[in-house]
Amino acid sequence: MPLTMSREVFITCAVTGSGATQDRSPHVPRSPKEIAESAIAAARAGAAIVHCHVRDPDTGVPSRRVELYREVTDRIRDAEVDVVLNLTAGMGGDIVFGPTDAPLPLNPKGTDMAGAEERVAHVAECLPEICTLDCGTMNFAEADYVMTNTPGMLRAMGRMMTDLGVKPEIEAFDTGHLWFAKELVKEGILDSPALVQLCMGVPWGAPDDLNTFMAMVNNVPQDWTFSAFALGRNQMAYAAAAVLAGGHVRVGLEDNLWLDKGVLATNAQLVERAVGVVEGMGARIITPAEVRAKLGLVKRAPR
Repeated sequence: MPLTMSREVFITCAVTGSGATQDRSPHVPRSPKEIAESAIAAARAGAAIVHCHVRDPDTGVPSRRVELYREVTDRIRDAEVDVVLNLTAGMGGDIVFGPTDAPLPLNPKGTDMAGAEERVAHVAECLPEICTLDCGTMNFAEADYVMTNTPGMLRAMGRMMTDLGVKPEIEAFDTGHLWFAKELVKEGILDSPALVQLCMGVPWGAPDDLNTFMAMVNNVPQDWTFSAFALGRNQMAYAAAAVLAGGHVRVGLEDNLWLDKGVLATNAQLVERAVGVVEGMGARIITPAEVRAKLGLVKRAPR
């Protein structure tokens, strides 16, 4: 497949994530106020989309509490800056097995399994323009943790998102996830053209080498829109790779804590660095309004 570089690029900032990073950097936001302020700063730095998880304000551990999502989205919507809201729907599919000689019962520490309606409850309440749909099950970094998204669960969640008028961002951690995403479109559960986030370098999904990345890109239908990121030190390299391959860019503290060796980043600094990469390649950063027009998004008030 010949490369067709993107000339108009949007940047997504993944503000805080659900990983155990809350004590590794003082810049990882915990409370709804901190998450919203970090998202607003990222938007001012050039991010057209902010992708938000929420955390327990006291401990920083990931949370699914609807009231926390509502506070974050209300604060962002009330700010004097426009930005497209993208809320995760990835929580509630976490299984942690017991030790290898006795995997059952499940380890209650870290296991969090919820039904489709519960996993999408905050989306129905807040009505963001976009929410994520992790399109597969995989071993995920830690020894006994499995990110669990069965075909039945994904069909149910996808239908709910489509019925709500919220555009799913398909999170693809490997080529099989793209295969199933295309099946969801074929079945009419998701609308086409779809939006995809290529998630590179997440153990144990697709590694972040360029051969694998191009295999992922080549599995995205040509009329779909894709963005891409890689974890850690390759975050900015993948900003360039995504643009060169015809896609868009994601950066943020969910995926990488560092601006330079030994220098902890803020979300705004990562967005500013990504803006420099994209513009240095001769592309233009597009606005939230242009993203809405491109992706057919509707900005709405929450319920």
